[in-house]
Amino acid sequence: MKDDERSLPEGDANSGLSRRQFLTTVGTGAAAAMLARYGIQLPAQAAETKPNIILILADDLGYGELGCQGFTKDIPTPNIDSITRNGVRFTDGHVSCPVCAPTRAGLMTGRYQERFGLELNPGPPQSASPNFGLIKTETTIAERLKPLGYTTGMFGKWHLGYTAGLQPPDRGFDEFFGFLAGAHDYLNPLLDSPNPIMRGREKVDEKEYLTDALAREASAFIERHKGEPFFCYLPFNAVHAPLQAPQKYLDRFTSIQDNQRRTFAAMLSAMDDGIGKVLAKVREHRLEERTLVIFLSDNGGPTRQTSSGNGPLSGFKGQVLEGGTRVAFMMQWKGQLPAGKVLNDPVISLDIHPTVFAAAGGTLPADAKLDGVNLLPSLKGESKQPPHDRLFWRYGQQWAVRMGEWKLLNLGAGQAPQLYNLKQDLGEKRDLATEKVDKAKELQTVYDGWAAQLPPAPTQGRGTRRAGARAGNRAGNRAGRRNRANAPAPAAAP
Repeated sequence: MKDDERSLPEGDANSGLSRRQFLTTVGTGAAAAMLARYGIQLPAQAAETKPNIILILADDLGYGELGCQGFTKDIPTPNIDSITRNGVRFTDGHVSCPVCAPTRAGLMTGRYQERFGLELNPGPPQSASPNFGLIKTETTIAERLKPLGYTTGMFGKWHLGYTAGLQPPDRGFDEFFGFLAGAHDYLNPLLDSPNPIMRGREKVDEKEYLTDALAREASAFIERHKGEPFFCYLPFNAVHAPLQAPQKYLDRFTSIQDNQRRTFAAMLSAMDDGIGKVLAKVREHRLEERTLVIFLSDNGGPTRQTSSGNGPLSGFKGQVLEGGTRVAFMMQWKGQLPAGKVLNDPVISLDIHPTVFAAAGGTLPADAKLDGVNLLPSLKGESKQPPHDRLFWRYGQQWAVRMGEWKLLNLGAGQAPQLYNLKQDLGEKRDLATEKVDKAKELQTVYDGWAAQLPPAPTQGRGTRRAGARAGNRAGNRAGRRNRANAPAPAAAP
């Protein structure tokens, strides 16, 4: 019998509990003292229990769409909002790219994805290069956690490799349920035959609404592994197009007359329900104080395609304007992070990898060369310095650099750089490049120094704000047309 599976001696009220379950119930210190009475010594690492990690990623969720963000009120999101009440909300949280696959590459590795060539979306599996994917020389957070004793599971959208050797089971995940490409039908998985729902490496015929199915699988994973440290990665495809929702969710929003907005609301509400189920499972097993929960979106909202709004921000998915990269971003870890804290310093999704690894008690190897930083000192009040003094973005021919309140960006080849003071102009409405020439030159020099470390940028040929949005949302446009053809008509409002 494994050491952590030994039961407590007979006659104790907690007889039959594993050591980890016993620690969960009575606390590490009390458990160690009680076990000592029976001559049982806890291993050194058991005295400092490793936290569980739950990383939840929404897809194409606009910055302004959650109740806790304070911009729109037509879609209640109580479960997602609870993460901010119980933890920390980042008002200036970003992702490393304004579209799906590159952001996920940076999220998994903690490194700017341009460094290893995953800078653009790949297209659907049937047309993408067979070599597309997260290269094996890069280490995922799942691969880094496994040697620390974590069981790892992923439930949802991968988008980091289609072929054998590049799929989730090859990149550190013990369990996988989901799909490999960038979008999926929610109601009839068989319509996505090139991109099937998979369990591990096997295709499955899933009958349940896909958002519900992903939450179901994540909750079951937590149930199975509640007695050991686990990493649960839950990348929903909601609220990415196609806009599809079953009637039970549509019926919640009969007051919304616009069909597109009503279906989007139903999809977001379904995801909020799913997150509620996952959080309830954590509470059920009294794991809240040993579970770090992280929620964010993979990029800003494609408003025209799905109605997903970015609040006061300029721009959309597919652009390096704030509306493309600034996202809803929050963390909860009861007893470790303050409840109800708001952090206004700029942070980025690259920070999740080192933060999670530090929370797990790991020490990064000297050659890790991560671009993200451990946020725990800032969140716990142990550091007064902002986590970053500069942030960078490059998405093909678009690029941006952020230093303090200043941001210099370029929306594509042939465009002039634009300079904004985000403290005074969050909506990026007043370009100061011709007024603050020295500041623009300073940021340009900083960006050029960073870009010189990277391979040459791929050519997209889409430079304007409108073209940038089209570049980021070609898949959304196709899915939108498909939605109009396939989505069930909602019931008439009473």
